[in-house]
Amino acid sequence: MASFLSDLTRKKLRRFRSIRRGYYAFCLFMLMVLLALCAELWANNRALLVKYEGRLYFPTYGAVITGDTFGLGYRYETDYRELKQLLAEQPGNWVLLPPVPWSPYEQDYGAGSFPPNAPNLEHRHFLGTDSSGRDILARLVYGFRTAVGFAFIALTASYAIGVMLGCLMGFVGGKFDLFFQRFIEIWSQVPFLYVIMILVSLTHPNFMLFVGINVLFGWMGITWYMRTLTYKEKARDYVLAARAQGAGLGRIIVHHILPNTLMMVVTLAPFTVVANISLLTALDYLGFGLPPPTPSWGELLRQGVNNLDAPWIVASVVTAVSLVLITVSFIGEAIREAFDPKHFSRYE
Repeated sequence: MASFLSDLTRKKLRRFRSIRRGYYAFCLFMLMVLLALCAELWANNRALLVKYEGRLYFPTYGAVITGDTFGLGYRYETDYRELKQLLAEQPGNWVLLPPVPWSPYEQDYGAGSFPPNAPNLEHRHFLGTDSSGRDILARLVYGFRTAVGFAFIALTASYAIGVMLGCLMGFVGGKFDLFFQRFIEIWSQVPFLYVIMILVSLTHPNFMLFVGINVLFGWMGITWYMRTLTYKEKARDYVLAARAQGAGLGRIIVHHILPNTLMMVVTLAPFTVVANISLLTALDYLGFGLPPPTPSWGELLRQGVNNLDAPWIVASVVTAVSLVLITVSFIGEAIREAFDPKHFSRYE
């Protein structure tokens, strides 16, 4: 942590904060991520809080509470919108619902017409419903959480592989470097989309399958960058001094080379997040992504294209996708400028 809290790092962070567009985009993106992580608190068909006969219930993150508990006469999960109406006339009993009282999987056919239905404040469908009667805002929020989770998990795994392998290739060199160069050249020629199509047809697609496939093909780009940077850094005086003092391979790479090459990782990471989100959205749009009824931006986009007479669908998802991708791109540009080695450099 000392390297991340050094004077040089603080200067870079101050430089990043001075770039207003990138800094405000970062704050907005983190707010969106926080809201998505807490989506059950404001877009959910479970009540936040129920007071019934002097007891308090917290259904949102707890176990299923059956209707018998509140005197509704059935043993499946309570319909909290119905319960709120029934308890409205009972003093001392009440239900607190989220602002969007719909789950991303729940279908609503009570709006008086066949879905998709336009935005309706009375039913709290603030962005309307899709062609299956599901709330678009809820599906956008949960779809964003899925996309961001996919992007960051795939980024972490692929960069962990690529950074370490690239450093080893650049530092060790010789046959080791030559072997992995040829391997990467061959592996990069494998058609990614064909692999997706084959695996989806042979197995049941799920979140971790797509993460694994993305990691299998996503580590090569950062590997080349880290190999080149490590090859240059190993000739620096501070690396030669560390070797002369008896430092081993692991210590030299982790404690000396990586801190001076992480600029490339930090710079490329936001653009990789954009690429991963776009990839998952594109796969879902083409029908090779997550299985229905998983909330997905690509699936919503396909619905919008197939239902152009319901413009609220395509307008909602295009606005959401554009906002997220532009925001992350602004963050990436600000990070690239803030960590520019022409302004800051470190050799120790």
